[in-house]
Amino acid sequence: MDQLVQSNIALSLYRRSARWLWIAPTVFLILILVIPATTIILRGTTLDGFKDVLNNSTIRQALWFTAWQALASTALTLIVALPATFVLSRFTFTGNRALQALITVPFLLPTVVVGAAFLAVLPAKLHYTAAALIIAHAYFNLTVVVRIVGARWEQLHPGIEQAARTLGASPLTVFRTVTLPLLRGALATASGVIALFALTSYGIVRTLGGPARATIETEIYTRSVLIGDMPGAIALSILQMIVLTALLWWWAKRHRDESMSPQISVAQQSPSTRGQIALVYGIALATAAVVIAPMCALLWRSLTRTTPGATRFTLAGWRAVASSTTLSAISTSMLFALCAMVIATVLGLMVALGVAYGSPRFLWLERISVLPLTVSAVTIGLGILITYDTAPYDFRSAWIITPLAHSLIALPIVVRIVLPVVRQIPRGLQSVASTLGATPLQTWLTVDRPLISRAIGASAAIAFAISIGEFGATSFLTRRSSETLPVTISRLLSRPGDALRTQAYALCVIIVVISMIAIFLIDMLRPSRKAK
Repeated sequence: MDQLVQSNIALSLYRRSARWLWIAPTVFLILILVIPATTIILRGTTLDGFKDVLNNSTIRQALWFTAWQALASTALTLIVALPATFVLSRFTFTGNRALQALITVPFLLPTVVVGAAFLAVLPAKLHYTAAALIIAHAYFNLTVVVRIVGARWEQLHPGIEQAARTLGASPLTVFRTVTLPLLRGALATASGVIALFALTSYGIVRTLGGPARATIETEIYTRSVLIGDMPGAIALSILQMIVLTALLWWWAKRHRDESMSPQISVAQQSPSTRGQIALVYGIALATAAVVIAPMCALLWRSLTRTTPGATRFTLAGWRAVASSTTLSAISTSMLFALCAMVIATVLGLMVALGVAYGSPRFLWLERISVLPLTVSAVTIGLGILITYDTAPYDFRSAWIITPLAHSLIALPIVVRIVLPVVRQIPRGLQSVASTLGATPLQTWLTVDRPLISRAIGASAAIAFAISIGEFGATSFLTRRSSETLPVTISRLLSRPGDALRTQAYALCVIIVVISMIAIFLIDMLRPSRKAK
């Protein structure tokens, strides 16, 4: 397979142009990621600093809480998501694709909005508890299990399970002894991704955790911004980078091993018996209800105000949305998202084209494009904050620095969406166009561009959604005069008063609508199975 890819690269018509495509992405990664991360490492690599951090009881408590809540969140996510994964991967039914799109919505919601949604839907006694955090993390990561485990489950031929049932095994025994071992690799991969997101969760913890539920992410923010303990924040950032790098190395190794296994496509079946119909639609409706309930709670809380003994309808929160401060946050978020969308899409496209069209030596470009995944958003914000805060590089107050940080976070996802599509373009089409006298530019515009335009559109939509909801790096980089929607929501939720919370919930509803539009565009633009 590798030899085939390399021979296709060797026959590429675009190698002469592709050799320049590495420059802009590499410079961008050096300026926005490598230099800030190096600054953090150089300022924090002192033995005394690490000793002080590890000897601090508050930090040790935060480290322990971060670890066990990540494990608990992973376990709960698997338990909740596996029934929906089974139904979506094994059966075709009315609403299958709509349910898959709906399950994706929580993952693209800003984490601060997910936290606000569970403040709205959970009883007050669960607010600011570990249980609330774990439930919210499971909600956020549902689609991870559905996408990763579901892709493997679709490849399992039903005949394997039917043979076990013919021999007298019960459904539970079949799942435990046949299906589960075959899904073990996919489950491990999904568990690693969920644990990664739970370890780096920031918005959910800031909103639902409160002061008593600190994780590494929130502790970095607290020490650098609120307490002024910059050495402690830097030491924690370095520890987190080490853990994330190890996790991503493990995930990449497992993913590489799984990609070498044969890929089998098995047609889904329609539920035939009454029992299957009841099971499929029951699980589908229950999953849809679980996903929709927190978002409906946001809408309800944005339209109501609770007073002792009564709940009354009010539009005060929505009227407050029309205030100059809130409109400014909305316009700022849209501006930042548009800029980040353009930057991330252009740079991601350059990486994808450079890797697919260049020589085999350009494969290093694909590897460095995943570097942003080794650093959390909070660490990215902290690194930019302490790197570009002195003349002649005092860019900390420049408005463009926030969209650049958002672009960095979205870049690996854009590359992962576009690169496989570019690699699948048949080289014979390019050769035919060249034989007919087309120049390389004409060939690309008439052959390649139409085939990858849907992937570019989907990656642009997801980059826009990521920027709209980004909260970790933005917490460090924005100022009061240039707040984004997630920062404004967090500020409103942290202040006492039901009126402010109603306004925050109204803003959350706006972001939910924007995210659902982005999901619709992504689902509409993604290549169909027949196209593949």
